Amino acid sequence: MESAQQYERLTPLKVIAVPGGDVKHALKASETDFCGFGEAYFSSVTSGTIKGWKLHTQMTCNLIVPIGLVKFVVGLPETGFEEYVIGEGAHGRLTIPSGLWFAFQGVAEKDSLVLNISDIVHEPSESKKCDLDSFDYKWEC
Repeated sequence: MESAQQYERLTPLKVIAVPGGDVKHALKASETDFCGFGEAYFSSVTSGTIKGWKLHTQMTCNLIVPIGLVKFVVGLPETGFEEYVIGEGAHGRLTIPSGLWFAFQGVAEKDSLVLNISDIVHEPSESKKCDLDSFDYKWEC
């Protein structure tokens, strides 16, 4: 099986400096990572808190952190996990297709906000969850 890194993609995003507050790009329908629109929702994460593990069986997630800084860990226990840090100062979009486990941790001193632009409407039955100690990954707190 291929490594987890060959599945997900981190896309640097444009930040446009504007007097009074910057404009930060998220996702365009013309981009290769756009695979349809189901819904967009936000998830907040407090500093140091870890959320996950979660695996979507159908949903593709496009994750952006407009406020704060978040470390995402993505992959499969059989092939390993990759780390990505995105947010203020590292503006990007992490695209996670269905079939990969992921978890995330707020690493800013303040609360962080994660935006998911998904290709389907959230349906609880299409995702799986595991406890943080389910996989061999050591979180730094």
